[in-house]
Amino acid sequence: MEGLPILSLMLLVPLVGAVLCMISNATNARWIALIATLIDLVLGIALWMNFDIGGAQWQFTERADLFAGFQYALGIDGIALMLIMLSVFLMPICILASWTSVTKRVGEYMAAFLVMELLMIGVFAAQDILLFYIFFEAGLIPMYLIIGIWGGSDRIYASFKFFLYTLLGSVVMLIAMLWMIGEAGTSSIPVLLQYDFAPEAQTWLWLAFFASFAVKMPMWPVHTWLPAAHVQAPTAGSVILAGVLLKLGGYGFIRFSLPMFPEASAQFVWLVFGLSMAAVVITSLIALVQQDMKKLIAYSSVAHMAIVTAGLFAFNFQGLEGAMVMMLSHGLVSGALFLCVGVIYDRLHTREIARYGGLATNMPRYALFFLLFTMASIGLPGTSGFVAEFISLAGVYQISSTTTFVLTTGIILGAGYMLYLYRRVVFGEQKNADAAAMPDLNAREWLMLTPVAAAVLWMGVYPESFLAPMRSDIAAVEARIARAAPQGDAMPVAGEPREHAANYVAGDHGGGEGEHGGSAGTESEH
Repeated sequence: MEGLPILSLMLLVPLVGAVLCMISNATNARWIALIATLIDLVLGIALWMNFDIGGAQWQFTERADLFAGFQYALGIDGIALMLIMLSVFLMPICILASWTSVTKRVGEYMAAFLVMELLMIGVFAAQDILLFYIFFEAGLIPMYLIIGIWGGSDRIYASFKFFLYTLLGSVVMLIAMLWMIGEAGTSSIPVLLQYDFAPEAQTWLWLAFFASFAVKMPMWPVHTWLPAAHVQAPTAGSVILAGVLLKLGGYGFIRFSLPMFPEASAQFVWLVFGLSMAAVVITSLIALVQQDMKKLIAYSSVAHMAIVTAGLFAFNFQGLEGAMVMMLSHGLVSGALFLCVGVIYDRLHTREIARYGGLATNMPRYALFFLLFTMASIGLPGTSGFVAEFISLAGVYQISSTTTFVLTTGIILGAGYMLYLYRRVVFGEQKNADAAAMPDLNAREWLMLTPVAAAVLWMGVYPESFLAPMRSDIAAVEARIARAAPQGDAMPVAGEPREHAANYVAGDHGGGEGEHGGSAGTESEH
């Protein structure tokens, strides 16, 4: 692996594939796209296997000066590695999901997905803040086209709403980035991560970045573009939108907002917690009354991503770690739920919940997969959702027991709307003959759903394989924000001085965390 520019190779493969798709017929375009995404998946696995846990923070670095001080700089840490793996894992599944359902302009459709893959990997691998911005914004274009050309009947409205919401927030962020480069004298992300901006400047910079990342997450109340985009997007578009594009906001918070503006982040904890609590309760209640399957899952995405934002701004190791696991878990689970909707939509061409019922009778294998992903969304122990929610809420509890209580009600509501959806679609009386006549999963659909099901169970049973690469990088973020950490209302030790907590942050996280927690419990008992 030494000397091989693997990250550049992972950008080049989908680019070449996209060009070939544009000049090929429909059948060839499908195969080219599938092969290109599988090559990137293999390269991603090689990246993961060769990643040195406990080694240098930035690995697989590549650097080239381009023009006027602009650098082509790539490199990853454990956080970026896991999100790149999520991207390259879901992409071949998206191509398979579109195999028969997309029949017009197939070459352009496959090319749009390959360009999307290139840009997503670029966002996570960029080590220059301007390069990050280019990848971050350019990701709008293929998604805008996917919704606008291959979407449903109201696709033009949905695509424009998606584009305008996400673009407006990002213009302010670009101005902030340019000011930061002028102030720090560099556009290198690793250098900017260590630069201390003046607290009064941090406030404005944080708000500028928040304007972009909050829309991308999306946080309540700037989430309204998401249900429209999901409902109109083709199945694979919804999978990649929920699976990866929503994670760009969370990645932005953990990469930029928290470590670069720690004082401002602490200043606005109340805002993030308030919006997260509102999102979890309001969007869960809205999800309960939905009649469209995609809309229901879209609103559930807003609720789940609210737990991510709360975890990120808990200012402790558990919160950050839980938020990262939540992003990975949600990427798999919500993507899988949209695949499940796509499977029956391809047969009946409706997403209306009332048109189905009793599918356990004629589609038992489908019902089993759907059950697994429903349970993972609820957070059943043994699935990725449980690990994600438990660690996130444990982190949030250390700073705000009230916020934790409200977020937990969202989990209860989540169980309500997901089980209600499952009961109406899979059980009950078969009133519609066309739904009762639908065939069970075919080989292609098995191939789509099985890897996601395996990953959801793997993360639920053995989360350490996903946590290990990220641990030291999450610890680095925590050490950076420790000085600004706000006082919590549920501190593990009564009267524990902040200095002690700060010393712990800078110390060893491996076994120290357990020892620290254990001693805290003992002292409080005495």
